[in-house]
Amino acid sequence: MKLTMKAWFLAVASLMAVATAAFAEDYPARTVKLLVGYAPGGAPDTAARIIGQRLSQILKQSFIIENRPGAGGTLAAAQTAKAVPDGYTLSVADVGEMVISPYIYKELPYDTSKDFTPVGLAVLAPVVIVSNAKTTNIKTLADLVRQAKASPGTLNYGSSGIGSIHHLSMEMFKTEAGIDVTHVPYKGAGQSVPALLGGQVPLLMSGFTAISSHAKSGQVNLLAVTSAKRFPGAPDVPTVSEFYKGFDYASEIGLLAPAGLSPEIVAKLSAALKIVLDEPETKEKLIKVGMIPNWLSPQDYAETIRQNLKKYKRAVEVAHAGPS
Repeated sequence: MKLTMKAWFLAVASLMAVATAAFAEDYPARTVKLLVGYAPGGAPDTAARIIGQRLSQILKQSFIIENRPGAGGTLAAAQTAKAVPDGYTLSVADVGEMVISPYIYKELPYDTSKDFTPVGLAVLAPVVIVSNAKTTNIKTLADLVRQAKASPGTLNYGSSGIGSIHHLSMEMFKTEAGIDVTHVPYKGAGQSVPALLGGQVPLLMSGFTAISSHAKSGQVNLLAVTSAKRFPGAPDVPTVSEFYKGFDYASEIGLLAPAGLSPEIVAKLSAALKIVLDEPETKEKLIKVGMIPNWLSPQDYAETIRQNLKKYKRAVEVAHAGPS
């Protein structure tokens, strides 16, 4: 009995579906790599280590961290985009490599919209506006706006570099508040935090992890956070959005796979990620290091990335941070 062409295709498709489902059921059968585009110690790396450890336990297979620092996280993103879409190479990526870099670099070896499969958003990493408690009398966001308007261009602020979430969020805040504050870029928190503490700059945009111990010792004032909601680890610190409605420029860190990963494996990974982020112990660990657990489904994370591409295009333009 001869099969028609249509029947043959249907038979092949059915066999492929059965094989894919069986593959997903066995996944992961070997070690999974989590690529991080930054050096150890930063927010994406810390999130990857906390989450990866629990994914290993839940899915009963090793999830190992591989740091590929360089070019604003884009080296790791490029490696992920080019990997075989089998679920064994994933990326723990932030807004830098996903939605800022497309406007910072003239050319990228990947397309954020086409070369990745979103698995799920994992955490938010709020940026905090900080002042030196010893060298300035800026103790609140209102103090900052008042002084900046009284003496335009005389205040400086430090960031971890041009085009960073710290730089862009402050430039957008300046636009909202109608103030003129001069940007002084540094190479990461390792330079910017000492510059603030040493009095080289009176203000700093920073992640909580880098600055929390100095806030506890009274060396710095925490003026406001850039996330839409207050950070649970510092509930007394207001959000910028409490003064300027709708302001939200927290870094978002999520799990991505190469384009083409099967929906069955995406669903399995995303479900495991949600379990991890719902655990009280994991929540406590993440908040302690300056992050907010914030799981989103693959579909919602994909939509967030699409919206952020629009939002950060404007932020890069406002900050004049794009390629010359």
